[in-house]
Amino acid sequence: MTQGSETARRDTLLARRLDLVASVSALTAEALRLNQKRAGIEMDVLRLELEIGRSGDNAQLVRDLHEAEESAVAIMQACAACEDRIIAVEADIEELDRRLVATANKN
Repeated sequence: MTQGSETARRDTLLARRLDLVASVSALTAEALRLNQKRAGIEMDVLRLELEIGRSGDNAQLVRDLHEAEESAVAIMQACAACEDRIIAVEADIEELDRRLVATANKN
């Protein structure tokens, strides 16, 4: 390969790496948002459990509790999926870094 084509290849890899790092940043922000939402729902669950404990089985409170618990499960699943995506993108970055090192070693 010519020096120009190697430079173009490296620039392409660096641009791809920048895109992947931006993706990790966005996914990390999404994971943080989901974890904050999960924490809020867990506080609702605790509040509802305490209220049920104080006032006895109130049908509406029990329904609200079940809904909050279902929401917590859904958020936990979304968090796990987001974490899986972060791991996958980080693996892509590692592979890209290996390719960049290989490109640099050719020079």
